[in-house]
Amino acid sequence: MSELASPITVKFPHRSRRGILLGLSFPQLTLVSTALALLLITVVTSGLLGALLLTPVWAVAAALVVVRRNGRSLIDWAPVVTRYAHRRRTGQTLWLARPVTRPRQDGILHLPGTAASLKVVTPGDSANGAAAVHDPHGQTLTAVARVTSRAFALLDPASQNHNVAGWGRALAGIARTGHVATVQVLERTVPDSGDTLARHWTHYGRPETPVAGQVYSDLVASAGPAAAPHETYLAISLDLKAAKRLISQAGGGLPGSFTVMEQTTSAIAQAARSAGLMVTGWLTAREIAAVIRTAYDPRALSALQQWSPAGRAEADPAAAGPVVQVEEYDRLATDTARHATYWVEDWPRTETSAGFLHGLMFTAGVRRALSLIYVPQGLESAMRDVQRTKAAIIADASERSRRGQVDSEADSVEYADVKMRERQLIAGHADVALTGLLTVSAATDAALDAACAQIETAAVTAQVDLRRLYYQQPDAFTLGALPLARSAL
Repeated sequence: MSELASPITVKFPHRSRRGILLGLSFPQLTLVSTALALLLITVVTSGLLGALLLTPVWAVAAALVVVRRNGRSLIDWAPVVTRYAHRRRTGQTLWLARPVTRPRQDGILHLPGTAASLKVVTPGDSANGAAAVHDPHGQTLTAVARVTSRAFALLDPASQNHNVAGWGRALAGIARTGHVATVQVLERTVPDSGDTLARHWTHYGRPETPVAGQVYSDLVASAGPAAAPHETYLAISLDLKAAKRLISQAGGGLPGSFTVMEQTTSAIAQAARSAGLMVTGWLTAREIAAVIRTAYDPRALSALQQWSPAGRAEADPAAAGPVVQVEEYDRLATDTARHATYWVEDWPRTETSAGFLHGLMFTAGVRRALSLIYVPQGLESAMRDVQRTKAAIIADASERSRRGQVDSEADSVEYADVKMRERQLIAGHADVALTGLLTVSAATDAALDAACAQIETAAVTAQVDLRRLYYQQPDAFTLGALPLARSAL
């Protein structure tokens, strides 16, 4: 086999866990500084005896800094847990859809939490009805496309290499535009009601055929509800502030924003084709609402497909959100499902095949949504981040040397990764921050626990480190399970 046809391999850089100073995060550094200042004041005013009397205080401070849970020190957990406790105390962990008597504002999606103000809008001159989600607070406009592709695992090595390189070029082109805020690729499994399969059999099947007709009819009746088809969506978020000049040139306002969005999505769709991705259509307002609705309520898919003339799920944007949402510290309950969202803390740090996520995405019997969220970084900010990281690594190494401590091999690996990133930036490559979120869904808590155990086992095989996002499940679900191309957690 020639070198050109050899399967391409990928390797991700080491994720930095470096703090502000001596490996301490900002909360840790604040607590240590406060404790040292208090110790100094106590010694000056009360002597060593007064300092000894406050031993429990020093012990608590040390425990908050040193003791770690799920990769974080206790003091780092403090703000997250405090916000969760506040939500519980004020009743914000329970969200209910309330009927209103006054007229609703057209297009509002009525989602819980930070997504409450999102609105789906459609330009008046849209020929295909394509819509976008407008975030008035974040000043973004997000279009969502349905994407299909050939099975990556079944492609020959040359085609795999071509698709991987094509996706890299597509991301580089997106990053260089300067006005794309976020790109999200959402791949999810949904419970199939069997309605699509039944429609196909009704239109094209021949149930009257002796023996075979009855056999096929029975197979369609039994296989439909057990199927779990995969859906892939590509969401592009336009930064309205960054694109202000282009929007003004296109006429300004929302019409001008849609003009710029259409130009951007057209270029991205063309670039995606070089990666083997086919954009089959940009979603309408009712289709966007259906995708969101079925994420909260998977059992609603059957009714949405049944009442759609084309057999494609559609929903009223005003009914896109859940009827009920209950937040727990490690999961989220919405309508007919339970969800748990994980963050991909570490990607493979050794050479592995480009299809390393295949086993995770095709775990049998698990309903899940995997989101890859790309945030383009400007060249200047990326270079500043590189210089800041290099300075921190060198400063920490010098401090350890001064204190007579041994060198850290992790620092050497991180420094090599930073140098590689700097060389790539100098060579003209675009810089993109990648975040992975995986949401596991099931009908009951017991089924969710079993599905999470399967996913965690599959992640180990895929060389991916997953971390469950405790006390942050609602925001994590919004980011990972909905095609809204949002990036803040």
